[in-house]
Amino acid sequence: MNDLFAPHVPEDIENKRPLADRLRPKTLGEVTGQPHLTGPDGALTRMIGSGSLGSMIFWGPPGTGKTTVARLLSGEADLAFEQISAIFSGVADLKKVFESARARRMNGRQTLLFVDEIHRFNRAQQDSFLPVMEDGTIILVGATTENPSFELNAALLSRARVLTFRSHDAESLAELMKRAEEAEGRALPLDDDARETLVMMADGDGRAILTLAEEVWRSARADERLDPQSLMNIVQRRAPIYDKGQDGHYNLISALHKSVRGSDPDAALYYLARMLDAGEDPLYIGRRLVRMASEDVGLADPQALLIASAAKDAYDYLGSPEGELALAEACVYLATAPKSNSVEVAFHAAMAAAKRHGSLMPPKHILNAPTKLMKEEGYNAGYRYDHDEPDAFSGQDYFPTEMGRQKFYRPPERGFEREINKRLQWWDKLRRERNGD
Repeated sequence: MNDLFAPHVPEDIENKRPLADRLRPKTLGEVTGQPHLTGPDGALTRMIGSGSLGSMIFWGPPGTGKTTVARLLSGEADLAFEQISAIFSGVADLKKVFESARARRMNGRQTLLFVDEIHRFNRAQQDSFLPVMEDGTIILVGATTENPSFELNAALLSRARVLTFRSHDAESLAELMKRAEEAEGRALPLDDDARETLVMMADGDGRAILTLAEEVWRSARADERLDPQSLMNIVQRRAPIYDKGQDGHYNLISALHKSVRGSDPDAALYYLARMLDAGEDPLYIGRRLVRMASEDVGLADPQALLIASAAKDAYDYLGSPEGELALAEACVYLATAPKSNSVEVAFHAAMAAAKRHGSLMPPKHILNAPTKLMKEEGYNAGYRYDHDEPDAFSGQDYFPTEMGRQKFYRPPERGFEREINKRLQWWDKLRRERNGD
C-alpha cells in the first residue's frame, strides 16, 4: 500500500500496543536469540544473500521468533505474505489462499505462505500443499512446536528444509529487557537479583519476558525497587528452581527416572512434584514417562506403555492442574510395575547385527512372488502358512541363510515376560522337533 494512503495510527494508540508487538524486529539482523539462523553467517542470512528461498519448516518452542522471522523473510525477498493458522483453517481456506497465490504468480509475484501450528493439519491437508510447492506457486514456511519427523508427512518434509529455533538464553533475554527499557525510556524497577529472576521466569521465551516486563511497570509503585520475592508476588508467577545452566532440570529428570527404575513410588512422586512446581513443561514429563515405560518396564508389564501414553494425552486434553493427576498416576504405576530392559537390550543387539549384515537378502521362501520371473527364481517356494500348521506354528527359519538363527531377545522370569518365556521355550521345542534338530 502506498504510504500516502496508509492509515494514521495516533501515537497514544500506538503506545498502547503490547510491548512484544512494538518491539518486533524490523530486519533479520535485529532478531535476537537465533544467531545460527539470522546472524551474519546464519542459514537464513545466507539464503537471502543468494537471492533464492525454498520452503522451510520452523521448529522450536514458543516465543522464539518463528512468526516474526517469516514476515521478515517475505519482506527481504520481496514476496507477498500470507498467514494462516492450522487451528482455525480448513480445506476451503487453503483453496482460497492457493487461488490468490496463483493469481499473484500470473502477475509475476511469488507468495510466502506462513502456516502456524502446521502439525495440526491432518495428512490429507498436508498433502494439499505439495502441488503448489512443486510448481512454485508458494514458498511454504510452516511453524511447529512438535518434532516434524513425527508430525509431518514424509512427502512434505522431503520438499522443505527443517530449521530449528532455540530457546532464548539468559544473554538474549537480557538484551530484550534492555530494548524494552530503551523503548519505554525508563529502567525496570528491579534489583540485580530480581532482574535475574525475571529472566528465569521467562524460561527461554522472548515474548514472555516482554510481557512480564509490562506487568512489572504496570504494578510497581513510584520509587519502588523490587527484590525477587516482591517480583514474584507482583507477577504471581514462581521462578523455576532450576539453575541457569539447566543442571537442575537434568538432575531432577534423572532423579525421577532412577526412582521409577528403582521401584520407589514415593521418591518418584516427590521428584515429579518438584518438577511441576518448578514450572517444567508437563508434556515434557509425560514424554519422559513414556520413555521410562518402554526402557525400564518393557514387556514385564505391557500395559505400562499404554498407561504412560494415555497420561500424556490426558494432560494434553485437560491441561493444568487437572491433567497433572494423570501424570502422577502413570508415575506410580511405572514405579510399582515389574522391571525389564530386555527389549532395549535386544533392540540394540539387533541394530548391531543389522549394521554388520545389512546387505544380506532374506531367504527366498518368505519373499512374495508377484511376477512369473520371481516365481521361476524360487521366490515364495516352500513357504508354509503358519495358520495352516499344527499349533499355528511352522518352525521355518526367517533369518538370511548366511547368518543362521540369532538370539537377541532374552526375557527374564519377571512379570508378564514369564509368560513370554514359556511361549518362546515351547516354540523352540516345536522348531527342533519339526526341523529334525
